[in-house]
Amino acid sequence: MRSAFVVFRKELRESLRDRRALMNTLLVGPLLGPLLFLVMIRVVVSTELNKAEKPLPVAIQGAERAPNLVAALKAAGAAVSVAPADPAQAVRDEDIELALVIPSNYAEEWQAGRAATVYAYYDSSRKEAGSQIGRLKGMLEVYSRQVGAMRLMVRGIAPMVANPLLVADRDQATPSSKGAMLFAMLPYMLILTTFIGGMFLAIDATAGERERQSLEPLFATPVRRTSFLAGKVMATTAFAGTSVAMSLVAFLIVGRFMPAADLGMSIDLGSRFLGLVIPVMLPLVLMVSSLQTFVAAFAKTFREAQTQLGLLQIVPVVPVLLVTVLPFKTALWMYAIPLVGQQLVITRALRGDTVGLVPELLVIVSTLVLAALTYVAARRAYTSERLALSG
Repeated sequence: MRSAFVVFRKELRESLRDRRALMNTLLVGPLLGPLLFLVMIRVVVSTELNKAEKPLPVAIQGAERAPNLVAALKAAGAAVSVAPADPAQAVRDEDIELALVIPSNYAEEWQAGRAATVYAYYDSSRKEAGSQIGRLKGMLEVYSRQVGAMRLMVRGIAPMVANPLLVADRDQATPSSKGAMLFAMLPYMLILTTFIGGMFLAIDATAGERERQSLEPLFATPVRRTSFLAGKVMATTAFAGTSVAMSLVAFLIVGRFMPAADLGMSIDLGSRFLGLVIPVMLPLVLMVSSLQTFVAAFAKTFREAQTQLGLLQIVPVVPVLLVTVLPFKTALWMYAIPLVGQQLVITRALRGDTVGLVPELLVIVSTLVLAALTYVAARRAYTSERLALSG
């Protein structure tokens, strides 16, 4: 192990001298992601809250045909204006967001006691149109229910007759589980940081040295190749672990500035969260470092290894797709799948749910087993004579 620690210190010292690798590993990856995440969430939330507080702009064509409807919309918080001659084209040209057209037969249908039709024009492909059309439809539904209740009362019928079933909401979501929706991408970003953190060191420690033709002189020393492997994996693990730790700290700071209270949510990324996440992330860091060292051993140039390990970064997307696209009830055996287990533990920790000792141990043990297998594979690659050849 003394030789391995010598190699470990050598790799760390050389990597710390590389400012580009240092910036990408310890600054850009762990800090830029949480910062952009915070800015994006705050902008989106503040924009939607401002829209909800401001009057809803609605351009109406034929407002004189339904004065009571227009008055009800104004009372509900709509800023009514006159619609252009062609409201559909105006919406497509983004001159207006919403248009309400009241047809010429509206008064006739209304006085006859029939359902009168109005036409709402909007563009659902515009991201800001979703909340706006939802507010407008809500206003129209409230007015429709009020008028319908009055029509029944005039006829001597209780309004409850038209609504034989009432649904009383009992939402079981907690503020913590709602807050987890804001941090839905946190598991993916932590796992991705694990792959990015030690990637440059893993490339330079093997493929880079082969390209510089410095690997052969190293293998010519009396030090065992397994010691070289252990030192390089330890250095890669140190870089990746530092990157993940900095990312966690960044998210802890970001969580304090998230507008969760404005949305009725709560975010707790304190000691309980760290106590659940850190034990499952450490084996993953070791597994990824061994895997990257193994893959880089087959590349002859730095660029070739960079391409191969770049493709390896697609792997963290798999558990995210499984959990997002294929919603299913969590089973105990899922925790035994590396990456998926980490995804589940981090998600449940964000929601404030109880993870349990058995699932936590399953994630740790299964990831350590896979880390051991990848390390054995890397060891076989390092003991091969083909690795020493630079050409």
